[in-house]
Amino acid sequence: MPDDPAPQAELDVTIITGMSGAGRSAAADVLEDLGFFVIDNLPPALIAKVAELGRAKDGGGRFALVVDTRSGDFMIELELALAELRDSGARTRILFLDASDDVLVRRFDATRRRHPLGETDRVSDGIIRERALLEELKGQADLVLDTSDLNVHELRDRLHELFGEHDSGQGTLQASIVSFGYKHGLPLDVDVVFDCRFLPNPHWVETLRPLPGTDPKVRRYVMKQPETKDFLAELERLFALLLPAYVREGKAYLSIGVGCTGGHHRSVVIAEELAKVFKRLGFESRVHHRDVERG
Repeated sequence: MPDDPAPQAELDVTIITGMSGAGRSAAADVLEDLGFFVIDNLPPALIAKVAELGRAKDGGGRFALVVDTRSGDFMIELELALAELRDSGARTRILFLDASDDVLVRRFDATRRRHPLGETDRVSDGIIRERALLEELKGQADLVLDTSDLNVHELRDRLHELFGEHDSGQGTLQASIVSFGYKHGLPLDVDVVFDCRFLPNPHWVETLRPLPGTDPKVRRYVMKQPETKDFLAELERLFALLLPAYVREGKAYLSIGVGCTGGHHRSVVIAEELAKVFKRLGFESRVHHRDVERG
């Protein structure tokens, strides 16, 4: 009796896009190291053709395509290509790299390069034009990654977490929780934000002020407040509803921001507790305290 044919590998296509200077090329290099077949500067109209080549070769494979955003019909062509891929059963994701405007300006100044969409010598003009062009695409992205505070090694580590061996694509949800301080600005890459500034502030307790939210004394202070207990109970009820619903809808990534005034105390404690909530609900999460050292 002849052997059954081996199952075909799933075609996995990740579109890498985002702001110039935000790390698209660096991200492509990392995915190449992870075994993706990478093509840079690809016009959206050719995405489906590349996927056809992958299928013709071995029926599947992992592709990372850095798309050229300067085409006049960029969004229309990209939407058509993605629809065609999804109709054929391919797994598709859009990874959008972003960074704050001032960080992008500094990066361009450091390399002495002109912005590709700049019509003048002012880098900021090109950033404004590109941000307007990509606004709709950012809203459709499966994963928005803010690289403002990441060096190239931290970007590599983050992408390894997202696209490494555990990235099976079998209906799992990868969650990331970031604590931050409102006075340092909102994170650019969060889907949901919770404001903890209504909780009593350890900053006004002299012995707690210099300690971070990871310190047991600060945690005990925040956790003993009645408002904290009620807040966490409501969050658990909310995410017991949301997380399974996100999985059913095919959402692969969820990024949650938890903010307080400085990002030093309350948001740190709540972010850690929210990760425990996720674990109780059967979901793993990654916690990052963006501003804990700033206070």
